[in-house]
Amino acid sequence: MSTSFDKTGCVAMTGASGIQYALRLIECLIQSNIQVYVLMSKPAKIVMGMDTDIPVPARTSDIQKNFSEAYNAAEGQLLAFGQDQWTAPVASGSGAPDAMVICPCTTGTLAAVAAGNCNNLLERAADVVLKEGRQLILMPREMPFSAIHLENMLRLSRAGAVIMPPNPAFYTLPKTIDDMVDFVVARILDQLEVPQSLMPRWGIED
Repeated sequence: MSTSFDKTGCVAMTGASGIQYALRLIECLIQSNIQVYVLMSKPAKIVMGMDTDIPVPARTSDIQKNFSEAYNAAEGQLLAFGQDQWTAPVASGSGAPDAMVICPCTTGTLAAVAAGNCNNLLERAADVVLKEGRQLILMPREMPFSAIHLENMLRLSRAGAVIMPPNPAFYTLPKTIDDMVDFVVARILDQLEVPQSLMPRWGIED
């Protein structure tokens, strides 16, 4: 029996620290009945092993299996693709997702997307999302930013992308790293117009 999903979203991970944001986002999207395409660059797999204690399989099919089981995804709800898998739906405008989040986003990926480069599936997917007028969110994880980084962000913002550096808040009095991650993911979900209860809205009592 086929399953109907409310939306499609792409979560792309690059080789910057902060993989926890992407993993929590994937979990929340799955819980919200959204079909999720997962893209991981080769450096992202290395960083994931450093950021977490989660082993990363070499084969994309095993990544899909592990993520699907970990987040209790329905059949066909989570699909993972390798960076050279050009037959993936996200490589074409006819299969463009409703939204794409590059989380975390290296400044190298930021520059490639700003320049319209399509050297791998991740860059091509971002290019497709922009050209099709869908929602693209990039979460650059770097400090400090150089003038080149800032110019690339401005260029992407003018092209319609949303730039969201993953800056956790402290007025929420976070007690754990998970609390800080949830704050950032809540802001992403708000941008995607996906209902969330991770964080109360400002001015509303918890």
